[in-house]
Amino acid sequence: MANARLLVVEDDLDIANMLKIYFSGLQYDVDVANRGRDALEKTRQVLPHLIVLDIMLPDIDGYEVCRTLRTNMRTSHIPVIFLTQKDERSDKLQGLELGADDYITKPFDIEELKLRVQGAIRRSERESLTDPRSGLPAGRLIEEQLRRIIREKNWALLDVRVNNFEPFKDVYGFVAGDDVLRFAAMLIGEVVDEFGTPSDFIGHAGGDNFIIITTSEAAAQIRERIKQRFAEEVQSHYNFIDRQQGFIQAPKTEGGVEKVGFMTMSAGLVSPDLHTFADIREITELAAEARRQDAAASTA
Repeated sequence: MANARLLVVEDDLDIANMLKIYFSGLQYDVDVANRGRDALEKTRQVLPHLIVLDIMLPDIDGYEVCRTLRTNMRTSHIPVIFLTQKDERSDKLQGLELGADDYITKPFDIEELKLRVQGAIRRSERESLTDPRSGLPAGRLIEEQLRRIIREKNWALLDVRVNNFEPFKDVYGFVAGDDVLRFAAMLIGEVVDEFGTPSDFIGHAGGDNFIIITTSEAAAQIRERIKQRFAEEVQSHYNFIDRQQGFIQAPKTEGGVEKVGFMTMSAGLVSPDLHTFADIREITELAAEARRQDAAASTA
């Protein structure tokens, strides 16, 4: 549960600060928004693993925040726990109808809230809804999107992978590797925001592999921009000496070390404009093959 990202949306500064201090002490990364629109903007910038959401806010209420999150493809999977002074049954039902995962009323027991937060995040990860490192949709949610698009037109899927990720992790460690995955997820989100639409989908298929579902018109531009930005910005994850020499010395399986270049991204693109698909497995297989060809062309 360490390093899970929480967004606390609460206009009472005392409660907001108390929750930030408490959950930060439990090794969560905690951000605070005091207004509903600020919460939506923060969520767009960095996906939290869970949102603790007050209903009574000074601009738009928590119901509207939750409704917006649930109708946006990029944020619909994020668990939401309503935190409010309201305890009427109708208020609880309204929140649950909007897709809230839980509901707790003020004054609340902080230990109870902790257990509910932990339970909601565990449930999301256990059901393969999100990847614990990036917070992006994972297994089952990706599969649902593939089943959706195979019946539709005007879509494109990008299979994106971080090249040379394993050697980097061998040299710099798992924590640095997880930082790269979070950086990659954030960068992909920024590029999709720039060139795509709110209906575009971003998933974390596992390890160093990401999935983007966008429109046919935007896909090529998204692919090139992601590759360009990643190659430029990922260098900040290397130390000064490695940046100066332009490579790392990574251990080989059979012993010794080898020179390995910096991490890059390769991306395979498939769409119904280019292919005919009988089932979702063909989508993923063709996209993976296109991505391998892209990686081979980059190293040729």
